[in-house]
Amino acid sequence: MFALVAAFVFIGSFLLAAGTIVGMLMLYHDKMVAALTFEPIPREVPVYRLRISRRRAAPSTRRAVPVLAAALAA
Repeated sequence: MFALVAAFVFIGSFLLAAGTIVGMLMLYHDKMVAALTFEPIPREVPVYRLRISRRRAAPSTRRAVPVLAAALAA
């Protein structure tokens, strides 16, 4: 008797699940087809504009020492 009740519960739950799936497919069929066939509007290719700026070295205020004079002093 228990096996018979368990079989009916199992079959009933299986049929309920299958009916829910089929009902959802029928209810949302149009939306699924629209989502699968949707082609988004192509966007413009992004253009990157780079600006590279470097700081220039400030001119030195010291006087340059001639190499020969520095070598003789050493």
